[in-house]
Amino acid sequence: MQPIDEIAKLSSAAHARGIAMHLDGARIWNAHVASGVSFAEYGKHFDTISVCLSKGLGSPIGSVMLSTKERVAEARIWRKRYGAGMRQVGIIAAAAHYALDNNIARLAEDHARAKKIATALAAIDSSLVDPSKVHTNIVGLELSKIGITAAELTARCKDAGLWISALGPHYARLVTHLDFNDAQCDQSIEILKRALVVK
Repeated sequence: MQPIDEIAKLSSAAHARGIAMHLDGARIWNAHVASGVSFAEYGKHFDTISVCLSKGLGSPIGSVMLSTKERVAEARIWRKRYGAGMRQVGIIAAAAHYALDNNIARLAEDHARAKKIATALAAIDSSLVDPSKVHTNIVGLELSKIGITAAELTARCKDAGLWISALGPHYARLVTHLDFNDAQCDQSIEILKRALVVK
């Protein structure tokens, strides 16, 4: 998670050179909950922001672009040119409204489960993950020192019913989410423990 003071420095340097700043805010909700930084504080450093309503919040689909009226109007033109417009989206908007009203604060639950997983795995081998660096719902596992590849770990976990991602030869990622409860968290920890020690 990028600290807000670093974002401010980048934004200031970019704007001093006439460079516009865009924030891919797919996980801004998580950053806000974990850091306590307001959406307004994030927003003031960018010219345009896109936010995802499905990732983290649980809406079935949707994203929103935030900017000045002029920039949004121009973006709508380009959206139409690229054929990205949608029709009859009221039902999607209803789900998005629900997600915004009900699912932001509960992201802290996802973060707590990610921290629990990280803490359990660090107890096996501290080289795997540093729990103090797990601030949101993402747990990155560094596997280079434990003699297993990310592909091997993901395959073992998949066989046991747990899906994680291999993002490099020795790096795997787990993401907690709205549909992942405490019991599943505990089960995932046990699956990971077994998968990490099998030779």
